[in-house]
Amino acid sequence: MATADHSLSQANSTFVPDASRMRIGVVVSEWNRTITENLLGGACDTLRKHGVSPENMPVFRVPGSFELTFGAQQIAKYGDVDAVIVLGCVIRGETSHFDYVCKGVTEGVTRLNASQDIPVIFGVLTTENIQQAADRAGGKYGNKGEESAITAIKMIDFICKLKK
Repeated sequence: MATADHSLSQANSTFVPDASRMRIGVVVSEWNRTITENLLGGACDTLRKHGVSPENMPVFRVPGSFELTFGAQQIAKYGDVDAVIVLGCVIRGETSHFDYVCKGVTEGVTRLNASQDIPVIFGVLTTENIQQAADRAGGKYGNKGEESAITAIKMIDFICKLKK
């Protein structure tokens, strides 16, 4: 998790396992595209940096953040991947829609983590305004996409160690 004094975006690559044998799917929301494309870029760049080849990081797009849970479930079921990264951005508006979408996607990803045999990584920004989102999608607080990629690699490594 990124905070003012800690960001996985600044993680030392010596602490990230080799990911060259990993296949990691990414599902990204088309809503708030400027932000989500920055998250996607950060995730893909980080996966490549740690050895994941482009053909082993399939990317799928869904219309909005609420659809991310279904997208992640389908990738876990049919995508032949070791983990799924879920990327989206929900920005508070004038109605309670923000609360419902945030709760739905958060609970959905949590359910997937409990029901799937692979990790589903939560990389969804839930912010008050566009500036907060930009600050977390490559801005002053790093890039949640990068953090999500590192988390996926570490969780796959965690599973591999358990299975040995």
